[in-house]
Amino acid sequence: MSRTVKVSLAVVFVFCLALTVVFVVSRAGDSEQADAQASMTVRDDSPRLSTPTESKATFVEFLDFECEGCGAAYPAVEQLRQTYGDQVTFVVRYFPLPGHFNADRAARAVAAAAEQGQFEPMYRKMFDTQRSWGEQRVPLDDLFFSYAQELGLDMDRFAADYNSQATRELIDRDVADGKALGVSGTPTFFINDELIKPESYDDLSSALESAIRQ
Repeated sequence: MSRTVKVSLAVVFVFCLALTVVFVVSRAGDSEQADAQASMTVRDDSPRLSTPTESKATFVEFLDFECEGCGAAYPAVEQLRQTYGDQVTFVVRYFPLPGHFNADRAARAVAAAAEQGQFEPMYRKMFDTQRSWGEQRVPLDDLFFSYAQELGLDMDRFAADYNSQATRELIDRDVADGKALGVSGTPTFFINDELIKPESYDDLSSALESAIRQ
């Protein structure tokens, strides 16, 4: 074999090796990015509305309890839970919008109730009563405290959690995660870490059916 041919083969070998390294690094980068997105979509302490023994998919909603769109989506999400709750993990992330005067207070009330194992009852209470308190420009702390009393919560503990730094950090983290994932409004849905933009209940149902079959 001539010296020229040997040099050429060496160059080809080095080039192929470089491409392999680039490909491996690229795949590793893609995997790390996907893992990072997954960790932002659902956190270990994110409240769950369902926890099936064998979950086949994860449904995440970034929501604002004062948002009319979230209120309109609420019955659809409840219907999805009834249909797929034994197969799908339903997760809630807090995303109170700055334009809604009491949205952050509502999120804090739900988070505080969750500390006493009453996340779902307070979640339901917020949406069931949304029309009576939404779009008001006065603080409604007293109203949300009355909801906690109706649920039989320890009110001293509720007050402490409602105003705690831990609750503040939890909500702020959800908002930061949402923004990093491209959430700009509510409701925003993810199925298995993939952003979906449904226009109807059937769109949501079809997306879940597809995720379950994968």
